[in-house]
Amino acid sequence: MSELNPLQVTRCTATSCLGRGVVALQAALEQQHSGLAPCHFETTRIDTYIGEVAGVDAVQIPARLQQFDCRNNRLALLGLTQDNFDEAVRSSSARWGRARVGVFLGTSTSGILSTEVAFRHLDPNTGALPASFNYAGSHNSFSVVDFVRRLFELEGPAVTVCTACSSSAKVFATAQRMIACDLIDAALVGGVDSLCLTTLYGFHSLQLTSSSPCRPFDVARDGLSIGEAAAYALLERAPTGSADQDAIRLLGVGESSDAYHMSSPHPEGAGARSAMQAALTAAAITPAEVDYINLHGTGTPSNDSAEDRAVTSLFGHQTPCSSTKGATGHALGAAGALEAVICVLALKSGLLPGGVNTRQQDPKLTANYLTANRHQAVRRVLSNSFGFGGANCSLLLGCAA
Repeated sequence: MSELNPLQVTRCTATSCLGRGVVALQAALEQQHSGLAPCHFETTRIDTYIGEVAGVDAVQIPARLQQFDCRNNRLALLGLTQDNFDEAVRSSSARWGRARVGVFLGTSTSGILSTEVAFRHLDPNTGALPASFNYAGSHNSFSVVDFVRRLFELEGPAVTVCTACSSSAKVFATAQRMIACDLIDAALVGGVDSLCLTTLYGFHSLQLTSSSPCRPFDVARDGLSIGEAAAYALLERAPTGSADQDAIRLLGVGESSDAYHMSSPHPEGAGARSAMQAALTAAAITPAEVDYINLHGTGTPSNDSAEDRAVTSLFGHQTPCSSTKGATGHALGAAGALEAVICVLALKSGLLPGGVNTRQQDPKLTANYLTANRHQAVRRVLSNSFGFGGANCSLLLGCAA
């Protein structure tokens, strides 16, 4: 893939419970700060920790796009206006043409919170939802993509990917294929997922939420912490000829679907290993050339165990790796894009972030898991995102040379 169609990460940004934009994100990672706090979201009464983004409800959707007003799209807009990302998109649109820029975003629950609130106000006589409720502009999974493409007046292909926790990693693959087919020259990719009652109560009912901040790979790990985020990257055709050696490229993407179980991973990590191997093959590099792996690492016993087996079977026990979900929470459909941005920061700064909240690594997990930050030269990084039903995706990012 990299030889036929190298893609450059022209700009990226991320907004999460660690703050707005990459400067805040980098600072929090450097300080090993966690943005997780006790859950007081909406009407939720669950003993768990969450990663809530501050100030989302104060965001104003432009008047011309009021039909898209919901928490998820307000979070989307908040994220788009950080790090001059919106200006980068407009510049790309002017350079390539509106019809040559695609929009591919991942989400899991979209604006379902609006539906949850609307159901509190059903007509007592007819049972009808309130007239103010707009399904297409909120709950519909295409809502966030439609909102973003209209915001920038883009006319290229527009797709929402909903594969649970791998959603916003898989959009990188979608963009790569679209560009390889010469349908577009650039793509706005990423993910937006916001807190809602369905997610919080749903994971709680599966007994997957922890009553403390999640601690991936820890011997006492007992569940995940739900977060929310808006994270984006602008992918464009890489320039030909001599390139900036420090430019960040999408080198390879690997996808798999083991379909082992609806909500549990293959115990030996078969699908996870397949996705990682596919990413390496696409980039024509060996496991030894990867300097860091950002793990899916949710903090649940079975997920961490399966991923550990997959990683060590392919990379051995030396490659540094960690999960950043102890800092950000699990942003679900936005997790893949958020962690891809963290990998870009690792490539630019040399920071390999230690896993926050992990105090004692489970002795049964033998990957080289970092609990403290490490600084070193970084040229190739892998980011793992694994979704329900075995919808797996690994992204390989690296410096241009």
